Amino acid sequence: MDHEDLRLAVYRSFAVTGRPPNVHDLARDLATDSATVEAGLAALARARHLVLDGTTIVMAHPFSAVPLGFAVMGQRTLWWGGCAWDSFALPHLLPDEGDVLVATRCPACDRPHAWNAGRERPPEGDQVAHFPVPVAHMWDDVVHTCRHQRLFCSDGCVDAWCRATVTPTGYVMDVPTLWRLASHWYDGRLDRGYVRREPEAAKDYLRSVGLSGPFWGL
Repeated sequence: MDHEDLRLAVYRSFAVTGRPPNVHDLARDLATDSATVEAGLAALARARHLVLDGTTIVMAHPFSAVPLGFAVMGQRTLWWGGCAWDSFALPHLLPDEGDVLVATRCPACDRPHAWNAGRERPPEGDQVAHFPVPVAHMWDDVVHTCRHQRLFCSDGCVDAWCRATVTPTGYVMDVPTLWRLASHWYDGRLDRGYVRREPEAAKDYLRSVGLSGPFWGL
């Protein structure tokens, strides 16, 4: 079985249905057996294309199989947003959807927030995104990292949440910067032959959207 066929089957299931396929369905659709699929999923996880819990697919960035603080609604499909970054990436990865509705709550005060997020311009809003985990450690526990990349009402809510949770303040950015970060990070991920960015290319991309400093390895 070609691992690229498997990767695309997982990503396309998320894109169309909002949910991941299970091992049995993948084995049937790819005309192979469950053991081969499980080995292929493990290989894709080692290459950071997927996040697994045993043989269950938890994440295939920017898609998530579990709620992590965001819901993203398209024309016919509802996705869990993996984090602030991934939620704003979905309309760029799914151009046929047009604008999507990204909804969440401020982790500090529980105030609801929603944006019409599209590909042409940043959504309006004076909220801020807070990323507590530096880029060098984001994959140490990537579900934890994504769960805590959240959008807040203001810097004041970030400070209050950090104090309440005894979390060091990480990187805070405005909504336009978040939108730029998300806009092309996942380009090509639904296409055959997708290759993750090498570290230097990733750094160039981060600089191009206005990020800087040691938090981002720059």
